[in-house]
Amino acid sequence: MHAASREALVRVYSTLDKLTESAAQAPAAAQLGVELFDVVEALDRERSLRVAVADISRTAAQRSGLLTELFGSRVAADTLTVLQAAASENWSTPREFRSGLVLLGRRALLRAAQAENQLAAVESQLFALSRILEREGELTMLLSDTTAGAAKHRELLAAVIYGKVFKYTEALALQIIGRPEHNPVDDMAALADEAAALRGRKVAHVVAATELTAAQQAKLEQKLSQIYGGAVSIHSEVDPALLGGMTVRVGGEKIDGSTLGRLERLRAQFA
Repeated sequence: MHAASREALVRVYSTLDKLTESAAQAPAAAQLGVELFDVVEALDRERSLRVAVADISRTAAQRSGLLTELFGSRVAADTLTVLQAAASENWSTPREFRSGLVLLGRRALLRAAQAENQLAAVESQLFALSRILEREGELTMLLSDTTAGAAKHRELLAAVIYGKVFKYTEALALQIIGRPEHNPVDDMAALADEAAALRGRKVAHVVAATELTAAQQAKLEQKLSQIYGGAVSIHSEVDPALLGGMTVRVGGEKIDGSTLGRLERLRAQFA
């Protein structure tokens, strides 16, 4: 997104968060997410409508009024409030307005999970799904096949994850597959990161030579929290090619404590 759209999204996030901050708001937050996706479906079908509701040559009131006229009787009051807030902002392009609504829908489902104390589990499950897709190249290829429609992609993924994850994880995963931003692996991992951020946590991407035990993960989480001055979520995966130890990436900073890394540094000294 361009800067103007990113700033617009942050402001509408604030509106959405205020509507969903109460633990009692889980059903309303879930409905908000579903209805925002329904609006996106309508915008996808009607390009002229998508352009009209994001046309900055119109006033904010005109854009907001158009969405109210079209969807006011079809969505809940909270959904309409978010739509009006989004339409009142100046987005860089109609496509970015549409992308903003998708991100807002995902945010609403994350807030619903948070209200039901499931956000940590949803974060973990989304990251685990991203790793499964990374390993299962054939599945990821099928989910990325542009000759198949979004409905086919969702049907395929639903068959894989049905009954194995929480309802919010399933809903978010199916939305990601149906409306990709980049590719299934990165989109799933990015949403796991967003879930962590919503919990007030930084994310440490850990690659270890062997699977971390619960005690090792807890110890690493505590140490990284001290280093980075705040709570940290560990998103870990296994790569035997490291030979031993692990690598840790937090933001743009990477710590390489793997045996492979030490060997490569030693090799470089004698090169």
